[in-house]
Amino acid sequence: MLTQKLRSNEGGSTEYAAKIFTAAELEKATNNYAEDRILGRGGYGTVYKGVLQNKCVVAIKKSRITDVSQTELFINEVIILSQVNHRNVVRILGCCLESEVPLLVYEFISKGTLYYHIHDRGAVHWFSWKNRLMIASEAAGALVYLHSAASIPVIHRDVKSTNMLLDENYTANISDFRGF
Repeated sequence: MLTQKLRSNEGGSTEYAAKIFTAAELEKATNNYAEDRILGRGGYGTVYKGVLQNKCVVAIKKSRITDVSQTELFINEVIILSQVNHRNVVRILGCCLESEVPLLVYEFISKGTLYYHIHDRGAVHWFSWKNRLMIASEAAGALVYLHSAASIPVIHRDVKSTNMLLDENYTANISDFRGF
């Protein structure tokens, strides 16, 4: 069903905005979902750091929920998020439907959550008011885009510091769209 919808969104082309990964690819990328690959845990699942065969580093979100009735919502989420293109929104790269629970594959954002940087005393040297304002402005711009400028509006509904990721340049990236 996901493949059909992605094809219909792309005019029948075999080029997908989101890739469909195999369960074996993602198991290998995460070293069988090893504990040392865990980036974070939340109410809806666990996020693992993965390294794909092409050496691309990714974040793989493994859902806890196995409710089959949520399949249509999951498919719609993948389709909508694969169409989102903003420099301050974490990009979805693909998904896997072969496993017991849905797996989402996102670009990897290297510096972790804003929450971590707010509460980590060792990171204070870069966390000036100027940088805080920059992060707030970037996050606000991403939310404006999601809510009103995206081809299909996405209402985030779970904006908090744990859902703001910072890249190697401390640029804000909005993540975790389970509530839209």
